[in-house]
Amino acid sequence: MNNLQNKVCHFTSPHPRSDTRIFRKECLSLLKKGYNVNLIVADGKGDENVDGISIHGIAKPKNKLIRVFITPYKVLRKALKLNADIYHFHDPELIIPGLILKWKGKKVIYDIHEDLPRQYFVQKNKGLKRKIMEFVLERFENFGARRFTALITATPHIGKRFLKINSDTLNINNFPILNELSATIENTAKKNEVCYVGGILEIRGIMEMVEALEQGDTKLNICGEFPNKELKERAMGLKGWENVIDHGFSSREKLREVMEQSMAGLVLFQAYPNHVNSQPNKLFEYMSASLPVIMSNFEYWKEITDQYNCGICVDPENPEEVAAAIKTIKENPDMAREMGISARKAVEEKYNWTVEEKKLFDLYSSILN
Repeated sequence: MNNLQNKVCHFTSPHPRSDTRIFRKECLSLLKKGYNVNLIVADGKGDENVDGISIHGIAKPKNKLIRVFITPYKVLRKALKLNADIYHFHDPELIIPGLILKWKGKKVIYDIHEDLPRQYFVQKNKGLKRKIMEFVLERFENFGARRFTALITATPHIGKRFLKINSDTLNINNFPILNELSATIENTAKKNEVCYVGGILEIRGIMEMVEALEQGDTKLNICGEFPNKELKERAMGLKGWENVIDHGFSSREKLREVMEQSMAGLVLFQAYPNHVNSQPNKLFEYMSASLPVIMSNFEYWKEITDQYNCGICVDPENPEEVAAAIKTIKENPDMAREMGISARKAVEEKYNWTVEEKKLFDLYSSILN
């Protein structure tokens, strides 16, 4: 089969056109395999061709209501015009467009990044309201999931839920591209710095990270954007902020530079249902950069550190434990170096995108055949 004859259309409403999982991994992997790859994004930017991917931009929604109720139909109109052989979408608010495409006889893949009913915007509610939201969202998502050609899940935990609903469910982990962030600086050249990369949220431990800095002189590199001015002002009001180096949203090249000079990476997600069984991309990116990881003491994450001796697990809501872990890394450079080597080995053996993209290729081939 000549894959160049097969047009693929990925579509998303909240994600940027440079999204790591969607663009840098799945789309570029499919292009490499010979597919004609298109990506629809709602970012308000124009159409362009990036690295061989045809990107189609539509209006960026001004608020969440427009994103959920209006943008999906704009995405659908664009998707229908492309007349692709396979449609592959990434967000629950696009389930209805996905169903319409399926009812029109198209092959449709739903790529499930998160466990929707267990996300924070649901879990932060109390009592009956939370139960109703969980019930409605789970039934709605399950209704669509049963009808799609195939489902892709980003973690085995999510996969277990959907395998009961659709037998054509495949887990494709969001592991890092093998050599994208690999380190070139020797451990002895590390600075007295640690790092955090990715989305900045209170439930991802930003306040505890900054508070931990009050107990030493180690700097924290932050590469990411605050969701709002209020949270940033609260973080800046803490004494530990004087030890923060705020890089803002950073390119992949900048992330590599920051990781190279840091002693360790931080992943301090708090114990919400959607977190405890998650596989955050940043965890494995730190490991790919030969960084020891200071991470939340969730059972699955502890299994990784126990097996590979690649970091230190702490109570993510205890700044004193976080500070103690940073101090341990700082005062034991040989141990930190060994942890980094073990982390990199784990990525080379198991936690890398090269392993995962083969699953993607096999799925697409089976659908088209």
